[in-house]
Amino acid sequence: MAGALPNLALLPSPSEWARSSTEDALERCDALGACSETKGAILRRALTPAMRDAHALLRAWAERAGLVVHVDALGNLRARREGPPGSRTLVLGSHVDTVRDAGRYDGPLGVVLGLAVAEALRDVALPFALEVIAISDEEGVRFGRPFLGARALAGTLDVEDLALRDADGVSLAEAIARFEALDTSSTTNGFGVVDGVDACAIRPEDLLAYVEVHIEQGPVLESLELPVGVVTGIAGHVWRTVTFEGRAGHAGTTPMALRRDALAAASELTLAVERLAQQTPGLVATVGQVVARPGGNNVIAGRAELELDVRSIDARVLADALATLDAQIAEIAGRRGVKVSARDRFASPPVVCAPALQALLSESVRRVGLDVHALPSGAGHDGRILATLGPIAMLFVRSPEGLSHHPDERVHAIDVALALDVTLDFVRALAARVSAVDTDSVSVADSVYVADSFSVADSVSVSDSVSVSDSVAVTDSVSAESRTT
Repeated sequence: MAGALPNLALLPSPSEWARSSTEDALERCDALGACSETKGAILRRALTPAMRDAHALLRAWAERAGLVVHVDALGNLRARREGPPGSRTLVLGSHVDTVRDAGRYDGPLGVVLGLAVAEALRDVALPFALEVIAISDEEGVRFGRPFLGARALAGTLDVEDLALRDADGVSLAEAIARFEALDTSSTTNGFGVVDGVDACAIRPEDLLAYVEVHIEQGPVLESLELPVGVVTGIAGHVWRTVTFEGRAGHAGTTPMALRRDALAAASELTLAVERLAQQTPGLVATVGQVVARPGGNNVIAGRAELELDVRSIDARVLADALATLDAQIAEIAGRRGVKVSARDRFASPPVVCAPALQALLSESVRRVGLDVHALPSGAGHDGRILATLGPIAMLFVRSPEGLSHHPDERVHAIDVALALDVTLDFVRALAARVSAVDTDSVSVADSVYVADSFSVADSVSVSDSVSVSDSVAVTDSVSAESRTT
């Protein structure tokens, strides 16, 4: 039953450490939820005073865990303990920015669990450095482009990104400078925008792995009555804006056969998108917004703009779906006598979680006493960007009712405790693996390296009355190569 309490008879008992740490973790999520730009709802965007308030809490918790804290130019809070000379870094973390009217756990849960694991290992020698990162901007709410925090870590921000502006006209570069000015701590970096952004980047040769614990944001684990799941990969997805241009006219005087109704064309495409996704295994596609102009019950729409989201874990399925939609867009526009243009606001390929890390996580799940269920992520995560640096892994925690990006988002305490036991066991197992063999020869990941963006191809050729532009090409091989450590 959706939202039902977990059946405790089906679950092992978490360790005493995990139970105690879960109480702290959930209280910390509540405290971070109070760091908001709005009263009565959670909104915490990158490089804002609300984010600075969250940093104050995170800094105190990280220092309690024995970690050294600094905040980089993009507002990523990085809490670190060094490893042996020349060792690589295991990064645990997630994002701490939110959507509007958000819940408490999407993102922050992974950060506070990372801090709990770091605190548990405070006096344990590790063969690698350990860093917990609270990533500043994953959702893209403030500047309209997601993953800015992770892209800074990956070294892929550019001048165009620094020129992005929020709804108040503040550029990213200006926001960086203002955010640094808010920092009155003695550990502020004090660097300028250009050098500071460059300094955010993690070198690929320094990264052992990036591992993230995150709520599932979907109903699969709940339907299986499982508290956690091992993520196989992150779906590739495209955000496409499609604009139909017809001719506005009087709704009462224009015969049906002589109309060039842009909204009717957009409506037909909306149903075609739904039908394609229903008929294609492994594909989800959504029209989330349609805006018709000039707007009025007695006016034929002369212009209609729709926002399309297409996702698949399979690069070929995604590429074929986009090609099919290109053809359908052209056919609808041609038949209805309207013009059309399309542009992709965001495009990212599927990312595969490192098979060796998936195997280690699965072993930890079994040792904790749970059944292993592997599942893909349909939502985007920072790991899709950090996979350009090295191997990634993710552990999902059950989302009651599948809720996410919603103020009623919640978690079961026993699920969080079991996720903590799994994560701590995983870090210990990874440490044992790295210690067992010289780190230059031990392979922890067989990971897939994925380019930060699709190659953008020329659009399909269409008739003079139809202009479909900026179409995205996706191929089976998305700049992939194996990585070992």
